Amino acid sequence: MRWLNRHAARPRKRARGAPAPRLPARRGWGTGRRRGFAVPPLVLTGAKLLGVASLAALAVGGPWAMWRAGIAQQAFETVQVRAIALTGLAGLVVDDVQVEGRVETRAADVLGALQVRRGMPTLAVDPRAAKERLEQIPWVREAAVERRLPGLVHVRLVERVPMALWQHDGRFMLIDRHGAQIETEEVGRFGALPHIVGEDAGAAAGELLRMLAAEPGLERRVTAAVRVGGRRWNLRLDNGIDVMLPAENAAAAWSHLAEIEREHGVLGRDLKTIDLRLPDRLVLRPNPSALPPPAPRAQQKKA
Repeated sequence: MRWLNRHAARPRKRARGAPAPRLPARRGWGTGRRRGFAVPPLVLTGAKLLGVASLAALAVGGPWAMWRAGIAQQAFETVQVRAIALTGLAGLVVDDVQVEGRVETRAADVLGALQVRRGMPTLAVDPRAAKERLEQIPWVREAAVERRLPGLVHVRLVERVPMALWQHDGRFMLIDRHGAQIETEEVGRFGALPHIVGEDAGAAAGELLRMLAAEPGLERRVTAAVRVGGRRWNLRLDNGIDVMLPAENAAAAWSHLAEIEREHGVLGRDLKTIDLRLPDRLVLRPNPSALPPPAPRAQQKKA
């Protein structure tokens, strides 16, 4: 070791006044930016594929690892944004959006909620935030957003199904089976749906519609439902019969009426009302036009 130190080459002394040697200029991002450069066509060799995968991992899964390492939030956000931008340069950009389950929802509303544009980095699309914005659209009940690399954004929608029209404050509003209100300017298209009337009918409509659906044969015959006293419902059937449901155990009374109809065909009679408010009996009130006319007084005296 001493021999190596003793015989090691000593640096030569620069002559006084001689110019210092110049190092070759280093080329980097700064030089490239100042001079301007064009991104070459994308050719993903094995090394480049590894680099793209690393950038994607940093953009998607990196934040948690960086937090575990103790890096400050501002620093990791800056790194994440740059990593996502680099994935865009590597070719991971949005070039298509596929939407599944869209019937009533407008395409413009979907694109507005997604906040995507062609050519933006695919990893810049936030699926969770996009899902929340999509579910703010009146027709959308549930949404799922998925990024499919390299450039596809896939959206799955579950739309609300209108089941009734709520008449409130002089206007009609669509109601789905869960009682949610659907804001739309095309209410007239759904005029054949049952009408629901009452101040608090909108809030109670979900429970009513689920109860009616338990007996599909009867449900198809309901044309209107009137909320009475904020406690119970009167139903109007397609043949003009009014069914008076109780305030409590309305579902059991509805099922009982369906059973009687299947066994005796009670709805085929000329009735004005069917009163189900008493738990132990069914009260049928005939239509006044179906009652026989009263006998003349002379015949009554002879009898």
